[in-house]
Amino acid sequence: MLVLITYDVCTSDTAGRKRLRKIAKECVNYGQRVQNSVFECILDAAQCRQLQHKLLGLMDEKQDSLRFYYLGNKYQTKVEHFGIKQSYEAEGILMV
Repeated sequence: MLVLITYDVCTSDTAGRKRLRKIAKECVNYGQRVQNSVFECILDAAQCRQLQHKLLGLMDEKQDSLRFYYLGNKYQTKVEHFGIKQSYEAEGILMV
């Protein structure tokens, strides 16, 4: 299923900037960055729970925000892209 993950981390101090880097790094391990704090991830239920658990452990619930949007398996009809930064095929081959 396609899961859209967004986050907002308070970066007013060094600890916040460190949390931001750790959350972004963890998201990169599971999906593709599509905007600064937005990732598209193709996950099964177990991977989703695992990532959610990791991210919740990294964030500060009193200062940060984390959202998961579950777009499901038929997400192609639910996503439209306009403007710069060409879209990519989420389940296609991604060369690094």
